[in-house]
Amino acid sequence: MSSSTKYKPKLAIILSRFPYPLEKGDKLRAYHQIKDLSTEFEIHLFCTTDTGISEKQREKLRDYCSAIHVFKLNKVRQALRLLITMFTYKPFQVAYFTQTPIKKKIQKKMEELSPDYIFCQMLRVSEYVKDIHSCPKTLDFMDALSKGMERRAQKSYYPIKWIFAEEARRLQKYESKIFDYFEHQIIISKQDQTYITHPDASKIHVLSNGISDDFLKSSNSEKKYDLLFTGNMSYAPNVLACAYIHEQIKPLLDKKIKIALVGANPHRSVKSYHSEQVLVTGWVENIRTYYLASKVFLAPMFSGSGMQNKILEAMASGLPCITTNLVNNAIGAKVGEEILIAETPEDFIKQIQSLMDDDDLYTSISEKAKKFVTEKYNWKELNQKLSTIIRG
Repeated sequence: MSSSTKYKPKLAIILSRFPYPLEKGDKLRAYHQIKDLSTEFEIHLFCTTDTGISEKQREKLRDYCSAIHVFKLNKVRQALRLLITMFTYKPFQVAYFTQTPIKKKIQKKMEELSPDYIFCQMLRVSEYVKDIHSCPKTLDFMDALSKGMERRAQKSYYPIKWIFAEEARRLQKYESKIFDYFEHQIIISKQDQTYITHPDASKIHVLSNGISDDFLKSSNSEKKYDLLFTGNMSYAPNVLACAYIHEQIKPLLDKKIKIALVGANPHRSVKSYHSEQVLVTGWVENIRTYYLASKVFLAPMFSGSGMQNKILEAMASGLPCITTNLVNNAIGAKVGEEILIAETPEDFIKQIQSLMDDDDLYTSISEKAKKFVTEKYNWKELNQKLSTIIRG
């Protein structure tokens, strides 16, 4: 190494999923973190997967990673481990993503690598590195998974209700237990920080998601859709939101109102909503085109946890957003100025109508929302803070 070459400390990043394509919130967060952290660290990526990873997907990360290690989860081992976990204290999703042969491979790689720092996204894969004490470790809780599972239990029926409630109980204990294995901890929102029950939960660094510069570019696209909702359409809170739009809001709307439900892996119930009035797309290559082609973003979400990237993307694209207090508690936009809130079908109809009828209100919320997101949710600034946290 020449004297002019800057030394980059080695950072091992552990993920539960390969961070591309960007159809899930954890992938989006990980991708932007890796991209920005690569300017200061030599990134060594470790991730599990239960699907095949193409060379094209790997290429999307090669510019930012010195090494990429992907470990395929064995479905038979997953089933056996889930069965055994019923008689332990561990959460089922930790069991789903943890396998002993993979743990041995990762630990061997870590011994060879001797990283300066370890960054672990979500407690799902924390078992792989929790016992490594040769360097400082940072855990990104992302969300309070226990609270999200508790909310899903409240909206489910037996026997699924019992499974979700049991997982919530296990996750709450595990969130507190795993805390002490890591020197530093981060989480997406202040709201989620308060749900972690560890005595030192107030010391968790709150580090939100950011917004890509692509969403901030102006465009004069034709508005084909009146209402838009986006997301991973197999994720339960998103499936429930689509059902709410279709069953609670749509019947109260004028039949000329066009609705777009856009996102990957639509659940069969979501697919059934496709009609002359409702578009269900499935995976799209560039979701920004739908933000630019829509008038209002609608997010009737009453469960889940963390921060909804879809809201940030919509606001950055200039769409006035109508959502719930649960969603905005994590975002912190000014109600009535930067975002509109609704909790009942009638509330949503009232807010939709106000935006459709009042051009000044529409323009004001659109501009203030974009300014709010631009100033508060910048990936580069957020990831600079993350770099400082990792280094301690």
